[in-house]
Amino acid sequence: MSKNSIRAITGVAALLCLLWLAGLGWAVGEYYDGTSENISKPSVSEQKADQKKGLTVVALGDSLTRGTGDETGKGYVGVLVDEIKEKTKKSVQLTNLGINGQRSDQLRNQIQEEEIGRQIQKADVVLVTIGGNDLFRGGQGLIDFQAEDITAIEKKYLDNLNFIFTEIRKHNQTANVFFVGLYNPFIELNQGKEMSKVVRKWNYDSAEVSAVFPKIVFVPTFDLFELKVNDYLYSDKFHPNQKGYRLIAERVAALMTW
Repeated sequence: MSKNSIRAITGVAALLCLLWLAGLGWAVGEYYDGTSENISKPSVSEQKADQKKGLTVVALGDSLTRGTGDETGKGYVGVLVDEIKEKTKKSVQLTNLGINGQRSDQLRNQIQEEEIGRQIQKADVVLVTIGGNDLFRGGQGLIDFQAEDITAIEKKYLDNLNFIFTEIRKHNQTANVFFVGLYNPFIELNQGKEMSKVVRKWNYDSAEVSAVFPKIVFVPTFDLFELKVNDYLYSDKFHPNQKGYRLIAERVAALMTW
């Protein structure tokens, strides 16, 4: 073999060696600086799996939980779920366990059912509205709100509320619980101002009960309806209308951490 051939082969080998070293250096650099596409970005399947995780919302309580009075049928629960979807970009599984006319003693019984406990156990968010039927009792509360009986009724209500929160925390210690306070639908009637005093006391006392438990947030609504109550009430002058429920949903959403 001639000297020229040997020189040519040696040159090609040296060039290939340099290219290999350069490639190796680039690959090592990509690995350690984290800019490699395969390392820094999740795969399509991983992204889809993350999106499928979603959130689970369980709603408990009375007709406000059911959304009675909202022509769209959503109520504050439905509006809030839409807000959660928009903010988190995740799917939301909603289980609405509200019952029209339900009082705190009835919710106390309901929450002890095995299936209800199972639903609470898997929840990320729990929503609760209760107490309106205990206090107002279809308008009877306007008649006897000054009687001593109202004190006894509130005592039973607070005892039920404490039991309900205890059961929720027994089944699920990590879910965020939002407990929606009472408003006064009768504020513009003759005895409305006196009734407002009772409602504010119930709200204060029930907020104190909820404060004992971790991650249970009291959501005030009294002020939302105080100035223009009839603008936010359904035709029955008791339940919120669509605008009223939206006010409640926005108040709950404002207390959430996204």
